[in-house]
Amino acid sequence: MFGRNKLAALLAEFLGTGILTFVVLNVGRSSLSIPYFVAFAAGLAIVLVGVALARDVQLNPAYTLALWTARKIKTARAIAYIGVQLLGGWAAYALYKYFANDQPVVGVPSEYEARILVAEVVGTFVFAFVAVGALYQQTHWAVRSALLGAAYTLGVIIASVASYGFINPAVAIGSNSLVWGTYVLGPVLGAVIGVNLYGMFFAPTKAAVAAKVAAKKSKK
Repeated sequence: MFGRNKLAALLAEFLGTGILTFVVLNVGRSSLSIPYFVAFAAGLAIVLVGVALARDVQLNPAYTLALWTARKIKTARAIAYIGVQLLGGWAAYALYKYFANDQPVVGVPSEYEARILVAEVVGTFVFAFVAVGALYQQTHWAVRSALLGAAYTLGVIIASVASYGFINPAVAIGSNSLVWGTYVLGPVLGAVIGVNLYGMFFAPTKAAVAAKVAAKKSKK
């Protein structure tokens, strides 16, 4: 049912999301808890995971869901990815609590605030727009990993003006901050808008893709 490559992809999403969440938890609760440091640490984690595994990673349930709405990923794979990503966030939370001698991870306030929702929408929009752009333009996987990390850094910096800058439901779950009206809905809306907007107006046409493939074949 599951071949080696499929299992490797699921494991990559689990481990990658767990590492990302743990980095955000650790840096965000250290003396370097300035949003810029958290953003750069998170972006670096994504780049290193992508380069180390030599494959495309998503590490964000909102981004995976957005790719599914744009028909860039099949339903079964999207469900599996989202499941292991959320599990990775939870595993990072459990591991962090263990390392911190079972000290509680204090979550963010659960009250709905429109400005927090909008900040998460805008931050995730920027992340998803850049990330899917690299995917559509068929850049090298290493370049895509670098752009994914840079886009996440930029998105967190933007969102952190008015929110905690999670822009990722898995990271929110790992930070004990799964607030549906802001830190779940915001990233989902931002990612869906970013991915589909790029696809409608900036993605290469089928003719352009066919011409690019033909040009590559002619060079061989």
